[in-house]
Amino acid sequence: MDSIGTMAYAKLLENGVQAIEEVNSLRDSGYVKDDLYVISHDQDREGRIIDAADTNEVGLSEEGLFGAIANLFRSRGDALRFKITSLGFSEAEARFYEKELDKGKVLVIAKRKSE
Repeated sequence: MDSIGTMAYAKLLENGVQAIEEVNSLRDSGYVKDDLYVISHDQDREGRIIDAADTNEVGLSEEGLFGAIANLFRSRGDALRFKITSLGFSEAEARFYEKELDKGKVLVIAKRKSE
C-alpha cells in the first residue's frame, strides 16, 4: 500500500533515513514543507525525523481544535489513526498504517493543501 486514492500519497518506510530520502524525493517532484508529513509510533523518533526532514507536523489545522484536544487523552494508537484519517485516509487505511507503525515503520504522507 504505497499510495491511496487521489487525495494523498502515503508510503511506509523501514527507518528514518529512508523517510528523509522519500521526503527529499517528494520535494524534488514539487511538494513543499506544508504538503509533507512524517508519522511514527514513537513520538521522540517522529520529532527527530520531522526536524531532520523539515516537514510539516500533523496539528491543529489538520485535526481541528476538538480533535487535537481529544488526542491528548487518546492512546498513541488511537491518536495516530485520528491523525491519518485527518489527512484524508479511511478508517481501514488508518488501521493498516497504524499496525505497520507498531512494527517500527515510518509513514511519509504527501498531501497538497489545495486538495
